[in-house]
Amino acid sequence: MALRDLRGVLIPIALLILWELASRTGLVSAVVLPPPSAVAVKWWSGLLPALPYDPGQESYLSWLFSGEMPHDAVSSLSRVVSGFLIGAGLAVPIGLVLGTNDGLYGLFNPLLQVLRPIPPIAYIPLAIVWFGLGNPPALFLIALGTFFPVLVNTIAGVRQVDSIYIRAARNLGAGSWTMFRRVILPAASPFVLAGMRIGIGTAFIVVIVAEMIAVSDGLGYRILEAREYMWSDKIIGGMLTIGILGLIIDGAMSRLNDHLLRWHRGLER
Repeated sequence: MALRDLRGVLIPIALLILWELASRTGLVSAVVLPPPSAVAVKWWSGLLPALPYDPGQESYLSWLFSGEMPHDAVSSLSRVVSGFLIGAGLAVPIGLVLGTNDGLYGLFNPLLQVLRPIPPIAYIPLAIVWFGLGNPPALFLIALGTFFPVLVNTIAGVRQVDSIYIRAARNLGAGSWTMFRRVILPAASPFVLAGMRIGIGTAFIVVIVAEMIAVSDGLGYRILEAREYMWSDKIIGGMLTIGILGLIIDGAMSRLNDHLLRWHRGLER
């Protein structure tokens, strides 16, 4: 296992060494592509608080997260979580209703198939017209990016419940509510949770774009600001932070899925 993990980091380490050498030797302009060491220094300086700690002004925790990078990361993460909760909170009940009702599904499915392929980024002009600047348009775009992956997976999960389970429950006298709660919802839960995992990944992509246009803080805003001044090390540092946060979020969602679906995987084993 250790050998396999070691092999997995060999290529990234080799690429970092080549990148460092290319920048240091002038093969690539350090302005366009600064060396990893310079990026690391800039990234670390962004993590550190700008002012010394003053117990009379703020708590230690507030001071610790007062650096530019932590502040922007918290702003982006709060938007992702808020938008995700709005989008998923709407998508799951609507998906459950449409998945269990053939009439409603046939009525609304054509509209969903028209709206679903439209990327959330295409709604940016409308979002600004409708909500102005600030958090509201960003939350709208994030919720929209979350909504359709969760909705489609929820509908698919409900409609693909094995008919054997439904017939068996009916033969045992299960009513509509019992059928939904004890058969359909558990059987569809792997699809719903998979849609949520996709949805929160999409939300993190959308928040960066929304912050470049509609708000004045966050990682997307900071990357756009760095572009204006040709601060390539700051741009790459922001991208690195996005990657780390995305990895943490995806890992947390994966662990949550494993925990909630442990009964499902236990049956498969």
